[in-house]
Amino acid sequence: MQEKVNEVLDRVRPALQRDGGDVELVEVTDEGVVKVKLKGACGGCPMATVTLKNGIERALKQSIPEVKEVVKV
Repeated sequence: MQEKVNEVLDRVRPALQRDGGDVELVEVTDEGVVKVKLKGACGGCPMATVTLKNGIERALKQSIPEVKEVVKV
């Protein structure tokens, strides 16, 4: 599943990079929790939670039904 998650993150990444940020996959748990680290401008952005839930999590859940949640570490 980690490979599938990376593929989806690669599709989301250009939008983050346009705003000076990026996302790094930290871990995919057996329970379907994807742990990511937001980097660059995304790391301290007040909208980071919205980006995480409405952007990254939505894209992952649509492509990979096994994903239950995305959390920032």
